[in-house]
Amino acid sequence: MHYATDAARPLTEDAIVRFVIDAKRSRFTAQAFSTGLLSAFGHNPKIAVRGIEGDAQFVADDATLKDARAHVKIRADSLEVIDDISEKDRREIHRQMYDEVLETDRFPEILYECSQATASGGGDRYWVVLQGELTLRGMTRTLPVSARVVITGDSLRASGEFSVRQSDYEIALVKVAGGAIKLKDEVKCTFDIMARKQE
Repeated sequence: MHYATDAARPLTEDAIVRFVIDAKRSRFTAQAFSTGLLSAFGHNPKIAVRGIEGDAQFVADDATLKDARAHVKIRADSLEVIDDISEKDRREIHRQMYDEVLETDRFPEILYECSQATASGGGDRYWVVLQGELTLRGMTRTLPVSARVVITGDSLRASGEFSVRQSDYEIALVKVAGGAIKLKDEVKCTFDIMARKQE
């Protein structure tokens, strides 16, 4: 792997540190919210993102996390409702989510790519703003994400939250009970990602 800040000053491989996501120790959830006439009797589905992989890399020993970049890939069919609901309701929500919202057969992956970031802080704690792009259902949109990043030895932990508007990806909002309950456009995502240093 080789990166350069400009043509005159190439970075050596030793200057780059890379952390790989540890999916088993990471948590990523998406929260949808209901609206409509009967929304008080509905619920706000909480969805766990299971199949996540990716990495983050940046120049070592630089307080600005110079040349920071991140790559995250999610299996679209790994999203799972974690609310305490009946199995019938769970199956129906999964069916709508996979077939109608995400169209997982056509678009099996959700991608987030970031090659530009700004950071403040130092030592082992940073506040990072990623200027990345989210690809969902084959559509790519700019999506800034802010994260608190703590680096301890060979471990990196990034946590934060962001929102995604389904309409930005031409997703039709899910409706149930004849439209008396429907989901709002905005979905709130919360993450607590653990990664380990790649030697």
